[in-house]
Amino acid sequence: MGDYLSADAILAFDDTKIEDVDIPEWGGIIRLRSLSGRERDAFEASLRVRDGKHTVVALENYRAKLVARSAINPDTGARVFTDEQIHLLGEKNAAVLQRLYDVATALSGMEDAEEDLAGNSEADPSGSSGSS
Repeated sequence: MGDYLSADAILAFDDTKIEDVDIPEWGGIIRLRSLSGRERDAFEASLRVRDGKHTVVALENYRAKLVARSAINPDTGARVFTDEQIHLLGEKNAAVLQRLYDVATALSGMEDAEEDLAGNSEADPSGSSGSS
């Protein structure tokens, strides 16, 4: 067992995970990074919508939402996609988005996120929501 960590030591440590994913269908590589705890919470909150008295999980375009939040510029670390581009990203090949989604979920420890979300509220079977 190692030494006990102080708050300062924990906060100073960069625990971001990064993975480059080759996308031959698009002719290049996309760099994905893990989400922070705050970013993961915001992503999950973006999937929850009120339907009358109930909160439902709107899974429409959720793969593109996660990929957009995880894809970064390798030189600057800035997000590649804006929130406004998520809808357009969702129009890309589903198999490619699934591959990127799988890597993004693994980087952020979210392999069971879909099941967790559906289990914590009623899933919206239509997948519709007012957001992108």
